[in-house]
Amino acid sequence: MFELLRTAIRSLASNKARSLLTMLGIIIGVAAVIAMVAIGAGASRSIQQFISGVGANILIIMPGAPSVGGVRQQAGSGATLTTEDAEALRDEAWTLAGVAPEVFGRVQLVYGSMNWSTMVTGSTEDIFSIREWRIDEGRFFFDEEARSGAKVVVIGATVAKNLFGEESAVGKVIRVRNAPVEVIGVLAAKGQTPWGQDQDDTAFVPFATAQRSLFRRGIANSVQRITVAAVDGDSIPEAEREVSAILRQRRRLEDGEESDFDVRNMAEMLDAAAQSTRVMSLLLGAVASVSLLVGGIGIMNIMLVSVTERTREIGIRMAIGARGSDIRTQFLLEALLLSVAGGILGIGLGASASRVITSLLGWPTVISAGSVVLAFVFSALVGVFFGFYPAWKASLLNPIEALRYE
Repeated sequence: MFELLRTAIRSLASNKARSLLTMLGIIIGVAAVIAMVAIGAGASRSIQQFISGVGANILIIMPGAPSVGGVRQQAGSGATLTTEDAEALRDEAWTLAGVAPEVFGRVQLVYGSMNWSTMVTGSTEDIFSIREWRIDEGRFFFDEEARSGAKVVVIGATVAKNLFGEESAVGKVIRVRNAPVEVIGVLAAKGQTPWGQDQDDTAFVPFATAQRSLFRRGIANSVQRITVAAVDGDSIPEAEREVSAILRQRRRLEDGEESDFDVRNMAEMLDAAAQSTRVMSLLLGAVASVSLLVGGIGIMNIMLVSVTERTREIGIRMAIGARGSDIRTQFLLEALLLSVAGGILGIGLGASASRVITSLLGWPTVISAGSVVLAFVFSALVGVFFGFYPAWKASLLNPIEALRYE
């Protein structure tokens, strides 16, 4: 076997350019599979990190979609949620660990000569625990401040960087829609969401401050949404039912009547996104695998040409005692060497491509050992599968006719 392997290596080395071109299809195929699977795995990991950072036990209650002149408007555009709804949920729902009414909008923040437009949310102290925010500098505002309308703000890392640079933000006074507010805290960085939104480009003010000074609502005590957290992940279905029951009871809705609010399960939304990512990853991997099949066809084509070119050599080897199995093994080894070498080079190229994608496009990529092993094994199987027919054809040559071949 060792002698056959050495002969196969010598034969491939004698035609370096042709061998490299033959491997090219395998190299590209394996690299494409590695890169595509890495992109899919990176997206899945980003979603998992986002779930752990945001909290998977969150329910978001949005106003329903009103009808104007018989035309149904966008969901959430109504004004059917109030602070009283939030208070009722806080007092009556035993499955909830926190309740936070919210009003929000994009606002220009100004500090000296610097300014930055960001999403400002007015809420209660619960919003920080519900959203699992951590403080990096300073403190959160208290519930008393949220109720009294204290002129304070907690800003995200991106806002702090753009307004204050390397300077400490805590204790500084900024203007939010011309209202002076004191920065009392800077949130710890969370990074981007799986869909590219900067979570740190945000600011939080007490709920009453937002209502009175920033976002004056047309309907008194109306809120844009209510974010709640179940006591744990297992309580989410029961919490969803309890929230719906309390809000429907407050509105005196009969069975069969449509609710004027919408309860959204964050875990289900993120699970759906993760499932879509997995399906897309499989599709990308399947498309990339076509390149491996093309590379395998290239190997079979070149091996058939090699059999034709070396017919006289095969005849000589058979005449001096080589068996058909020896000839078949040699050509199979040559095909296997081509595919394995192409697989190794493809793995290196795929890993490099993944790093380039991450650095240039900012997409997260994760190269797993399983994907590398799978790509390598598949490339080897392609070589064996597509190399078998040329090897089998070579082993069936008649020694006398092979010796006469010109």
